[in-house]
Amino acid sequence: MHAKPTPSSAHLHAHHKGDAKHTHVSVGRSEGALAFALCLTLAFAVIEVLTGFLSNSLALISDAGHMVTDGAALGLALLAQLIAKRPPSARHSFGFGRAEALAAFVNALAMLAVVGWIVFEALHRFRSPQQVEGGAVFVVAVIGLAVNLLVAWLLARDQDSINTRAALVHVMGDILGSIAAIAAGAVIYFTGWMPIDPLLSLFVSVLILQSTIGVLRDSYHALMEGVPHQIDYLQVGADLAAVPGVLSVHDLHVWDMSPGQPALIGHLRIGNLRDWPEVLATVKEMLLAKHGIDHVTLQPESHD
Repeated sequence: MHAKPTPSSAHLHAHHKGDAKHTHVSVGRSEGALAFALCLTLAFAVIEVLTGFLSNSLALISDAGHMVTDGAALGLALLAQLIAKRPPSARHSFGFGRAEALAAFVNALAMLAVVGWIVFEALHRFRSPQQVEGGAVFVVAVIGLAVNLLVAWLLARDQDSINTRAALVHVMGDILGSIAAIAAGAVIYFTGWMPIDPLLSLFVSVLILQSTIGVLRDSYHALMEGVPHQIDYLQVGADLAAVPGVLSVHDLHVWDMSPGQPALIGHLRIGNLRDWPEVLATVKEMLLAKHGIDHVTLQPESHD
C-alpha cells in the first residue's frame, strides 16, 4: 500500500480548472516609480527642512515636514508592495496583499499627526508673530512645487492600489503646502504682513485633513474585512436566493482578500443535492457577471 504524499503549500494554493482566476500575489504595481519618487522626495526634503528653519517660515517648515513624512510614506508604500508580491505560505494562506491596506492606514495616521502639529504651531504664531524671510521661502517653495508635481504624476499612474493612493495623499498635501509657501513668501516679501504664514498653513491643513480621512476610512474598511464598496451585500444575497434550485441563503460573507480581489463564502440550502453541480455553475457565472466576484466558496445543504 502506498502512503499518501504530504501536501505542500504550493500544491494546496494551486488553482485548478474551474477555480477562481485571481492570484494571491499583487501584480501590476510599479516599484520603480515609487523608488524614484522616494529618492527625489528625500533629496529635496533635506534642502527644504534646512531652508525652512533658516528662514523661520512655518509655511515652509510645514511643507518640509510633509516632505519628510512623504519620504517615510513612500518608503512604507514601497516596502508594502514588495511584501504584497510574496506568494502565500503555510502560515499566510491568503498571501500578503493586505500589507498595502496596512501601510495606507499607518500613513494616514502619520499624516494626522503632521496636521495636528501644523495647527498647533500656527495657533502659537498667531499669538506670537515671528519674522520670516519671504524671498528665500518663495524660491525654495517654487522648486518644491516642481518636485512634488513630478512625484504626484508618477504615483497617479497607479490608482488601483489603496497603498499608492495613501502615498499620493501625502504628496498632494505637499503640493498644497508648496503653493501656500509660495503665496506666503510673496506676500511677506512685498508687504511684510507676517500673519499670512500661519494663516495659509491652517488652510492647507484643512484641505489635507479631508483627503487623509478618506484614505483612513478606506484602509480601515479593508483591514476590518468590510464588504467592498462596489458590491451591494443585500443584492448579492437576493441574487443567490433567486438562482433556480436555491431555497435559501445564510452565513454569507463578502470581503476583499486584497484591494480589488473580492471573495465570497456562504451556505446555500437547495432542493436536491444531486443538482448541486449545475446550481454551483450557475451561481459562479452569475456572481462574476453581476458582481465581479470570482473567488467563491459555497457549501450546499439539503432542505431536510
